This record gives sequence, C-alpha cells and structure tokens, in this order.
Amino acid sequence: MIANPMQAVAYTRVSSTKQLDEGDGLASQQHRCEDYARRKGLEVVRVFQDRGVSGGMLDRPAMQEMLGWLLAQSDGPYVVIIDDLSRFSRDVTVHWKLRDLLEKAGGKLESPSVTFGTTSDDKLVENLLASVSQHQREKIAETSANRMKSRIKNGYWVFRTLPGYKYVQTKGEGKVLVRDEPVASIIVEAFEGYALGRFNSQTEVRRFFEAQPEFPKPHHGKVSPQKVYDLMVHPLYAGLVHAPTWGIGVRKGNHEPLISIETHERIKDKLNGNSYAPRRADVAEKFALRSFVTCADCGKPYRSSEAKSCTGKRHAYYHCATKGCASYGKSIRRDVIEGEFEELLKTMKPTPGLIQIVRAMFADAWAQRSDQMIATKKALAKKIKKLEGEIDRMLDRIADTTSDRAALAYERKVDRLEEDKLLTQEKLAQIGASKGMASKSIELALGFLSNPWRIWNSGDPAHRKLVLKLAFADRISYKRGEGYRTKQPSEVFELFEDLRENFRMVPGGGIEPPTRGFSIHCSTPELPGHG
Repeated sequence: MIANPMQAVAYTRVSSTKQLDEGDGLASQQHRCEDYARRKGLEVVRVFQDRGVSGGMLDRPAMQEMLGWLLAQSDGPYVVIIDDLSRFSRDVTVHWKLRDLLEKAGGKLESPSVTFGTTSDDKLVENLLASVSQHQREKIAETSANRMKSRIKNGYWVFRTLPGYKYVQTKGEGKVLVRDEPVASIIVEAFEGYALGRFNSQTEVRRFFEAQPEFPKPHHGKVSPQKVYDLMVHPLYAGLVHAPTWGIGVRKGNHEPLISIETHERIKDKLNGNSYAPRRADVAEKFALRSFVTCADCGKPYRSSEAKSCTGKRHAYYHCATKGCASYGKSIRRDVIEGEFEELLKTMKPTPGLIQIVRAMFADAWAQRSDQMIATKKALAKKIKKLEGEIDRMLDRIADTTSDRAALAYERKVDRLEEDKLLTQEKLAQIGASKGMASKSIELALGFLSNPWRIWNSGDPAHRKLVLKLAFADRISYKRGEGYRTKQPSEVFELFEDLRENFRMVPGGGIEPPTRGFSIHCSTPELPGHG
C-alpha cells in the first residue's frame, strides 16, 4: 500500500539532440506522463530529464539525481512515471539494476504503456519488453554504423567536424563538409607555414593559433600541444577520409581540401624528424639576427641579452659566448649590428634593367619547362596505371587468402598504394598550371628580389626569417669594431652579380635599327634567349 499516493515524479529521456524537437522529444514524454498522473489522481511534483543520454547507460545525470532525491524524501514512496519502458532503459542488465536501485530509493515504477507487476508472468513480460528494447537499440546502432561506413567508403566524412570545416545540408548528398571561414584560412596559413619553414616547431604553430581570436580555444585561451599535433597529422585537411577502427583505409573525400596531399606528407615527415626544443617566442622578435650572424673570430653564432642600466632603462646586446674566443664576453649594441645589417640589405638591390633581364630569363625557362611537363604527365599517368594494377592484385590476394594475418598485411599494403596513387594523381592535376599563374609567381618572387630590405623593414618576424633564408646562402660573420665580413649571397643574388658583370649598357643609336635610350647586350652567349 502506497503511503502517499498523491505524490509522483516523471522521468524522461532522449538519446540525441534531434529528438528534442521531434515527436518523441522530452515535451511529448512529459505531457504523456502528466496526463497519466491526472487520470490516476497523482500530482507530479518533479520532472527529471536526461538529454542526449543513451538508454544503455546506467550512470545518467538525471537518473542519478532522481534516485538521490527519492532517497532524501521522508514522505515516500513516490510513484515514478515513465512514458515507455524504452525511455527507462534499453539494456536488460541495466534495466534490472535500475529497478533494484529505484525500489531501494522508495520509488514505484508506472507507465501508461506498460503494466509492472510482481508475479512471474509479469516479470517475464517485463523482461521480454526490456530485451526487445535492447534489440532495438542495438539494431539502430548497427544500421547507423552501416550507413556511416557506406558514406565514408564513398568519400563522405561522417564524424565530428574539425576546426576549419562545418557541415552543410545539401540536396542529394546529405550533410557534406565545407570550408568554415575564417578558421579555414588560419589552418591553411599555419600548416603551409610549418611545411615551408615559416614555423619551425609545433610550439610555434600552437602560439600562432592562440594569437588568432577566431581560432576555437578553451575558455582559458590555451591550445594543447596534443591538439595541435592531432590536427596537423589529420588527413581530412588534405581532402582525404578514413576510418581505421572500421578497417576503411584512406581515400579521396568529397570535400574541398585545405592543403595539398604533398604538403600533408611534408608535415608528417617534418613532425617525425622534429626533436629539438624551440626557443622562446619573444627572442626572434627582439633579436632578429640571433643564430644567423656569427662571430668573425670563432665562427659561432652570437648570443643575445638585455641589461638594465642604473637609470632603469633596458639595453639590448649581441655577444660572443664561446669561451677561449678573442671576442668572448664582448658586447655589441643591437642597434649597431642590426643597423649595419639593414645597410647591407639596401645594397642588395638589382637595377631595373637586371630585373627585366631576369624576368625574360624566367619566361624562357617556363617555356622550356612546358616541354618537360608533357613528359612528366606521361610518366605520372603511367605510374598511376601501375599502382592501380598493384592494388587490383592485392585485392585478389585478399579474396583468395584464408589467413587473417595475411589479409591484414595485404589491406595495409592496399592503403599505402592508395595513398601513393592519390598523391600521384594530385601531382598530375597540378601540372600544367596556367601561364598567368606562372607569371604571378614570377612577379611575387621579383618583388622580393628587387628590394629585400623593404620586406625586412616590415618588422614581421616571419618575413624577416624568410629574408635571411632567401637572401643569403649561409650565415654571415661580424667583427666587433669592423663590421660584416665577406657575405655569401644566395644563388639568385649571385646570378644578379654575374649579370651585372656580363651585361653592359650601350647608348642607343649605335645599334641598327636605331633605338632611344639604352640597349642591353650580353657578353655570355651561353645564356639561352639572349644574344
């Protein structure tokens, strides 16, 4: 006999957020429970709702809250109303454990769709209904997994999105991934920057992410190193999909890649070989020439430091830290050594005439490269055909073998061949870029070569690092009190020096047909395209 038959609570549950707005949502369940309570003369004093929680779980937030609340009541037991047995549990073992916990807490389970009794027949029916509910849950999960497997085999991503992508509902294809700006562009800049050397470590990539307000971060604003690594090695950004836990290897996806497969492979290779500890982020900003300029006496890179004067003002210095060196411990003011470096950069400025010559040479080289592209395209197409043949042979072996170990080895081989095929296909697609794209790349390069000091003067640490890499073939040495020693410019600037020596300017009018101004004549006949 119930001591307080007028008191009841309702328990509702949905396993997905989608159900919140559909017919089997929390609102409809609560309405059915309250309607049942009115017909039974009960008053629902509390409603406990589990949102997005599986019925196969025992430890659910609202369920545990309800059990605790019932235990705390002194006027129980209470009637616990559920819409349907499947809302209570979708697992036989979990069902009976919850029934036992509910009874101990002082609750009596009732439902408008199920009659709970104490006879052996009542328990048999309840057990059968719990088994059916479990079967439905497992069948739904099985069907859902099969659909997801099918979609990912067809190149569609089916799991949680990654930063830089979002799902968009489309006609005919369902939910597909599209770029999510501005995060997508941030990802591209970070990954390509790492692959090309703008960022030398994962730590620098992490700091770059943290400096971007639009990049998704936890509330504390920090991005974990593991998070950065997981993003950098994920094939989704290269336009690839896979599901290793389901035995589905890498394949081309039906979404726009943010980076090329080649860049993706370069990132992975660099991560596997990158073991040094990065220096502090502010060092490169305060001392642009650290690790690049060397001591002329010992050949070791200068170190950097800051010192505070008696007035409290801070002064920045470069110094040699090699014991036994004649310059050991002797400091050079930062503004002196960096100021002289800027003057050095200003001298590395080819004349407009030389820039025009190099532009013409680039055009000739591009024309020659067009012939090479044709041969390369044929070679890549042949390689793709060969890879497809190897993949077919591996698949035949998988079908014929009876050994699970051999089948697994063949499947791994197929995955590697597929990745190689995708990379080769990407290279083939990249060949034959339009002449306009080539011209644009040439102009960007010449923009740097025409005045590297202007790039350096921007103050951007990444741009300055790029100038050091492109303008000089190696480190340059500096002698305290004397300045920079003989520098070794990069091959491109050496070319400018050669052109400066071998091309001469002659007055117009002395050459037939007559010309105005100056004409360029070359004394090195081996240069193609110039007489």
